[in-house]
Amino acid sequence: MPEMPPAQLLAALQSYNLLPAIVFLPTRRRCDEAAAEAALSRRDERDTRRRDERRAILREFAAEHAEVRGHRHWNTIIKGGVASHHAGHIPAWKLVIERLMQAGLLDAIFATATVAAGVDFPARTVVITNVDARTGGGWRSLSASELQQMTGRAGRRGRDRVGFVVVAPGLHQDPERIAQLLEAQPDALQSQFRATYSTLLNLLDAYQSFAHVREIAEKSFAYRETARRVARSEKERAESERRIREKLDSVGCHLPASVARGLERLASARARLLERLPQTRFEVIMTWLDEVVVPGRIVGVGRAGKRLVLVTRRRGDGVVGLREDGRSASFALDRVGKVYAGTYPLRAEELEAAFAAVRAGKDELLPEPKLRDAREHEDEAVNLINDMIDELAPPQLNEDERSACAEALWSVIEDAEAVERAERRIEALRAEVWQPFERRARVLSSFGYLNLEAERVTERGRWLADLHVDRPLLVGEAVRHGLFSELDAPRAAGLMAALAADAERDYGELEMDGDLISTLEEFDRVAYAVATEEWKQGLEPAPEMNFSAAATAAQWADGMTWDELVKETRAEEGDLVRMLSRTGESLMQIASLHQAQPAAARSAAVAAEAILREPVR
Repeated sequence: MPEMPPAQLLAALQSYNLLPAIVFLPTRRRCDEAAAEAALSRRDERDTRRRDERRAILREFAAEHAEVRGHRHWNTIIKGGVASHHAGHIPAWKLVIERLMQAGLLDAIFATATVAAGVDFPARTVVITNVDARTGGGWRSLSASELQQMTGRAGRRGRDRVGFVVVAPGLHQDPERIAQLLEAQPDALQSQFRATYSTLLNLLDAYQSFAHVREIAEKSFAYRETARRVARSEKERAESERRIREKLDSVGCHLPASVARGLERLASARARLLERLPQTRFEVIMTWLDEVVVPGRIVGVGRAGKRLVLVTRRRGDGVVGLREDGRSASFALDRVGKVYAGTYPLRAEELEAAFAAVRAGKDELLPEPKLRDAREHEDEAVNLINDMIDELAPPQLNEDERSACAEALWSVIEDAEAVERAERRIEALRAEVWQPFERRARVLSSFGYLNLEAERVTERGRWLADLHVDRPLLVGEAVRHGLFSELDAPRAAGLMAALAADAERDYGELEMDGDLISTLEEFDRVAYAVATEEWKQGLEPAPEMNFSAAATAAQWADGMTWDELVKETRAEEGDLVRMLSRTGESLMQIASLHQAQPAAARSAAVAAEAILREPVR
């Protein structure tokens, strides 16, 4: 069905006394369009009291927050009693919308799904217009938790006994899917604990050893499923060890379970050696031929080995070469009867001399191996293992007791194998948790932020641990190389914005001056060194810098007005505020390093002050 026009939707809700409502739409643009369309058709000239109250709240709020004055949706709210709410608006504007809604002065807001989390709008009804959500990578279906958060906004506390959820028609609506999501179990909680550079440095500095850091990481909610699997494997191991002890004790063989595990390891090693032992002379010869028949050697083909061929190429079990008359020959490896020791150049002019040397007896034959010689080394190893197995039983026992003990040990070999398997699973699972930390530890060690051998954070690492920014190692290396020390406010702001902004978001196409370009080029060399070391350790390098954010932040720090910045970048105000706020907060983090990095701290403090001016807070 086609989408219901916003004004018609609100009129239908009003006729059933279902206002105020939150109407969830999939995109920011559609929220703004829907609010404008609804306001245009809902002008109620008789409702002067509510219009006056809305106007009064807006004016009062604008007196404290000048950035909302003259907002493009100002008249939409006053005349229509509806508004849009999404991350594209500046924080102050979203705040005044929430105040109007809480005061009961709005009939509806048109919002994206993100509003459902963390913002409390008193609404009688929630309207779902689409089962999909828009992301930077395209469209995706709403999750059960997202839909349940959205529908959970229905019903005003203290005023409504129930709340209502309306599934509105639309081109991409799917009522059956919505019904399924409403009845589904909430999505599993996702831990935000990550193996980051800052996490590792702070934990290691606090607990003084990798063992303690590893123990804490394994107890994290992020690895709860891994912990459950470890616990199951530990239970299986303990049960197998219990069975081993019971069987051994039952025959008076009072040995720890570790002895049975030792037997299992020895038996496994012996089995592997026996598997490698050649059983026939043909196996020995084929293994030998595979090693010695190489390009440049002359071989004799056939049982007598009289037809000579110079090997030029090997293809698996096939051989390609040149005969004495210069023609090519190809044959199976098992047709080789003789192999000569010398190697010759693979050139046509050398061919005749090579064959002449063989015919004249100047090139010796390689001796063929014998079966007993091939087995000799492995047999010695097998005999050694057999002796070790015989010595597992306690020496103080008599012959009958030793025999009974040995028999009991062999009877628990399967349980010993189960213990070994469980042990390997446990170690693999624990390594899965620790590996990301270990890789980051090696990267930090290579740049001098921690001492890997001593398991200690260095002085350099301590101030890096205090940097609560998105990419601490990149920022730390920029500070360490003195990039922030001599920068003016625009360049410092531009450099930090390039690091703090989302890599995929566009903040316009403002031009960068030569000084900022030089700064970013200098930083690019630092970033390349970090990325190279991360690549060596198997870590995904940090996302690329956002140059559009760098240009925008530099212009803002240089004094450009807010209206001009919005006009020139054509970016949404909310996105600009969020990027500049993150930039300013990151600069404040560097400014806090006034003892460890005083020059960088001074430059960052000046840049932060230039960035964190109204409407950016």
